[in-house]
Amino acid sequence: MWREILIGYLLIANLVGFAMMGIDKRRAIKHAWRIPEKILFLASLLGGSIGTWVGMYAYRHKTKHWYFVVGMPAILVVQVAVYFLVKW
Repeated sequence: MWREILIGYLLIANLVGFAMMGIDKRRAIKHAWRIPEKILFLASLLGGSIGTWVGMYAYRHKTKHWYFVVGMPAILVVQVAVYFLVKW
């Protein structure tokens, strides 16, 4: 049962991360209030790293910021490593 809950959580977290990138991109184009970068990183840290990373390139958003280009994949690598360490 815990496995299904974890999969559901990760699915939702990644959808939220992906959506946040799209929303922030749209707001950037309209010069509206933006989602703070620390919130985008928080979404990634809370399990949405795949969604935020894919959203970066799907929306072509934050791809010129080195800390996003390096940070998002780094968070994913750490999360995968932790998963395998816990499973091992």
